[in-house]
Amino acid sequence: MSTHPFAGIYAALLTPLTPDGRLNAPAAQKLLLELTSQGLDGAYVAGTTGEGMRLSMETRKELVETVMEVLPAGKRIFVHVGTPDVRDAIKLAEHAAAKGAHAISSLPPALDSQQVMAFYRELAQHSPLPLLVYYFPKAAPLAFQKPQELLEICDLPNVLGVKFTDFNMYLLNSLAKRGKLVFNGYDEALAAGLLMGAQGGIGTTYNLLGPVYLDIFRAVQQGDWETARTLQYDANAVLDILFRYPFFPAVREGVRHMGIDCGPMASGEAFASDAQRKAFIEDMDANLPKGILHRIQWPVASR
Repeated sequence: MSTHPFAGIYAALLTPLTPDGRLNAPAAQKLLLELTSQGLDGAYVAGTTGEGMRLSMETRKELVETVMEVLPAGKRIFVHVGTPDVRDAIKLAEHAAAKGAHAISSLPPALDSQQVMAFYRELAQHSPLPLLVYYFPKAAPLAFQKPQELLEICDLPNVLGVKFTDFNMYLLNSLAKRGKLVFNGYDEALAAGLLMGAQGGIGTTYNLLGPVYLDIFRAVQQGDWETARTLQYDANAVLDILFRYPFFPAVREGVRHMGIDCGPMASGEAFASDAQRKAFIEDMDANLPKGILHRIQWPVASR
C-alpha cells in the first residue's frame, strides 16, 4: 500500500449542535479526541456527514478552530470548503490553512463540466493547502459526466487526490494508478476500495465503528485479506441495521448511546418518534455482531 503521509483512516466527523442550532464545541472536541484515541488518523470536517453546506461561514470556521485546538500531534484534519461561490471556498481554505489544517476538500458545484473544471482550477490555484476532490455522483450528479473529466481535474497542480464515494472500483483503480491519493468513501466497500488501490478511507460510520475500519485497514496492510473481509462483513451487518432507520439520525443516536450527545441535525432530520429511536437501540443491542461488540464497547446490559 501507499506510504503517503496522509494515508489512513479518517472519520467524516459529525458536527455536534446545541438544541438551538449552535456549534457544541465541547462535544466536537470530545468526539475528535475519542476517535483519535482509538487510533484513527484524524477527521474530515464540515463535509456531507458534518452538514457543512448547511452551516454558516462563521460556524464552519468556528468548527475548524474548535477541532484544531485539541488535535493531537501526528493526527490530521481535512476541511471541506465546498460552497456555490468559489470565492467563499477560497476564504474557507485560507482560514483552514491559518488554523493549521492539513488539506482541504470540496464537492463540485451544481454546474456543468466546464464550470466544475473552472471551479476546481481556481480553488486549487488559490488554496494554501492541497486539495482533495470530492467525487460523489449521488450528491453531485451533474459533475464528472465522463470519467476523463475527473482524471483531468486530478492532474491539476495542487490537487492531492480524491475522496471517492462511489462503487466504480475500476475508476478508483484508474486514479490510484495515476499516483493520486485516493480515499474510499462508501463505508460498506472499504475493503474492496483498499484492494483496488485506495490508500485509506473517510466515512460516516467511522464515528461509530472507528476501531473496526481501522482493523480492516491494518489487516490489509499486513496482507490478511480474510480478516479484512470478515470485519467488512461485520461492519456491513451494522450498516444493515442503520439503513432500516433514518440513517444520519441513527448514527448520531448510536454515538450518543456510547457517550457523546451530538444533538439535533442542522437539516432537522430526526427519528419519526421516540418509539422508533428506542427500536433502533434495541435492534443494535440484539443484532450487533460479536466481532463488533468488543471493538466498540457498545453498552449492552447483557449479551
